[in-house]
This record gives sequence, C-alpha cells and structure tokens, in this order.
Amino acid sequence: MAQLSYDATELGDWDSALLTFLVRVTSRAAEHGVEENRAGLPEGVRGLLRLSEAVSTKDDAGRGSSEKRFVTRVGLTTIEVTHGAHDMLVYLGEVAVALLRFVTGRASYRRADFWLAIQQAGVEAAPIVALVSFLMGVILAFVGAIQLQQFGAAIYVADLVGIAMVRDISALMTGIVMAGRSGAAYAAEIGSMQVNEEIDALTTIGVSPIEFLVLPRILALILMMPLLTIVSDAVSILGGMLVGVTMLDQSFIAYYLQTAGAVSLAHLIPGLIKGTVYGAIVGMAGCLRGMQSGRSSLAVGAAATSAVVTSIVLIIAAAGVFSVMSYRLGI
Repeated sequence: MAQLSYDATELGDWDSALLTFLVRVTSRAAEHGVEENRAGLPEGVRGLLRLSEAVSTKDDAGRGSSEKRFVTRVGLTTIEVTHGAHDMLVYLGEVAVALLRFVTGRASYRRADFWLAIQQAGVEAAPIVALVSFLMGVILAFVGAIQLQQFGAAIYVADLVGIAMVRDISALMTGIVMAGRSGAAYAAEIGSMQVNEEIDALTTIGVSPIEFLVLPRILALILMMPLLTIVSDAVSILGGMLVGVTMLDQSFIAYYLQTAGAVSLAHLIPGLIKGTVYGAIVGMAGCLRGMQSGRSSLAVGAAATSAVVTSIVLIIAAAGVFSVMSYRLGI
C-alpha cells in the first residue's frame, strides 16, 4: 500500500498556510486510499492537524444527528411536547397558588408595579383598541350592507354590527390586540430579567418570581380587559353607525333605536366574560414565555414572538369552545 511521508528538516517558520495545505493533502490522500505518516512533521503541526480532524468529526456527527430516522424525530418531538406540557401545568399551578395568596392578602408584590401594569394594560392600550374596533365596525357594516341591501333590509346592519361586535368580535379583537401589545411586552420584560439574572436574584432572597412579576401583570389584564371590551363595543357600533348614516341614508335616531332594540345584556355579559378569559390567557402566556426565555438577546426576541403566537392560538381555541358552549346552551 502506498504511503505518504513528510520531511520537514529544512522547514523554518510556518503559519496557517502550511496547515491549510496539509489538510488538503490529507483529504486527497484519504480519497485515494494512501496511508499517511506524519512523523516527519513538527509536533505543533501534528497537534493542530489532530485538532482540525477532531472538529471535522464532531461536525460530521452533528450532520448525521440531523438526519435521524423519522421515528426518532417523532419520539424526540413527543418528549419535548411532554416536557412543555409538564412545565405549563406546573406554571398554572404556581399561578393558581399566587392568586390564592393574593385573595388572602399574603402575596409578595409591589403595589406600584400593579398600578403601573393597570395603566399600561388599560389607559395606554385604549387608543389602539378603539382604532381597531372602529375599523372592524366599519368593515362589518359594509359587508352586511352588501348582502342586506339586496332584500331591502339595510336597517338590519345595525343589528348585525351590534350583536356580532358585542357578543364575540369585540372581545376577540381586543384579545388579539393585547396579545401583540401586552403579551409580547410581558415576555420581553421578563425575558430581559432572565438575561440579567434578576429572577435568579429574587429566588435567592426568597421572593417568588410568580408573585412578584407574573401576578400583577395577569391581574391587570383580567381587570382591564372587560373595560377595553366595553370601549371596543361602543366604538365599533359608532363605526357601523357612520356607515349606516353616511352610506346607507339611514337617520342617526333610526340606527340608534335599531341597535338599542337588538343588543341586550344577554349579548353584553357573554362578551365581557370572554374578554376576561382572553385577558387571562394573554397575561399567562406572555409571562410563561418570558419565564421560559433563554439568557441571550436572541432568546428574548424568540420569547416575545412565541408569546404572541401562543396567545392568539389559545384565544382562537377558547373562542371556538365558547361558540360550542353557546350553541349547546342555546344562548
């Protein structure tokens, strides 16, 4: 068998160019089945060659691990999902305990943080919620008018906008807006605290991060979401009224009376309940992703994105559950 040997007796100073050349020679020799004898090379060169081969072997192993069998990938995914479900259940249990301690007056949190969270989730969020709701009312009125005008029933646009927005859409749109606004902010804030090891510091001094950081944010959203839902209801009805008065030649009084006759507490109360549930979902999902964040700036961004996606998916799922329950109960 052919053998490749080296003679470095006349070799003076050397740099990375020599290593690059030797790596290429080694690769070519391996391709042609030529045995390599490195005894003639300096010890430093041999050590660096061994190091480069070790790194190459690790890279090859990594590439091989990414090409696992389908069953292996399914198994690993199942384990990951199981661990995620376990972490979520543990988190929900801790939040439930924190809420119980809050009710009994034993929760450890700062009142100033709680009022700040209320301000951020309430007054500061109202303008964007109002804008989105107004546009939704306008869109829904236009969609309804196109169909109802064919039957000479354009006045029932008021019923359509009022009932749909008050019963379902206002709470749903407000929840989605708050998921993109407050849910992402909570994940980013708590994720940044993970990076700066502030949460570790709280745990070290015996303060529960759930009570100190998560509880005020969840309570703020639970308290503010019904109020934001009411704002959304009123503004969306105004949007529908604008279309009815300006585009459908309806009078202000007629549109108002039609809306007042169609919308009742039986529509308003379910909408407020849904808004409260959606607020709890957004608060818990945002804080959960923040607590699960890694310790880098990239991980914080990923946590914020995951918080928005998780919140919206859970809100849509909850809306589906509410719809089925309403149908079954006949309300």
